[in-house]
Amino acid sequence: MDQEKKPENQINIELTDDVAEGIYANLAMIAHSNSEFVVDFIRMMPGVPKAKVKSRIILTPEHAKRLYMALQDNLKKYEAQFGPIGKTDEAPKFPMNFGMTNTDPQ
Repeated sequence: MDQEKKPENQINIELTDDVAEGIYANLAMIAHSNSEFVVDFIRMMPGVPKAKVKSRIILTPEHAKRLYMALQDNLKKYEAQFGPIGKTDEAPKFPMNFGMTNTDPQ
């Protein structure tokens, strides 16, 4: 009996239960240098003056572009299935101290 051969470039990806649950974020801030893109995913809650970065992803410029293209492709597929995604012209309201180091004792 012949054994099935896996393609040489196949990667087995493990998704643990805690990561599979995901983290809710309703704001993303993006910064970049000549060698990387930094995407901070933030959760802002109504009436709460402080927002927390829940996850930070650091990407090479090439991977940032791949993510951009994948998001574009998925947005097109989503809108084809569910209709256009609405967009408000209202700017998000950021906390006054966004980006500053937290000096509160934990």
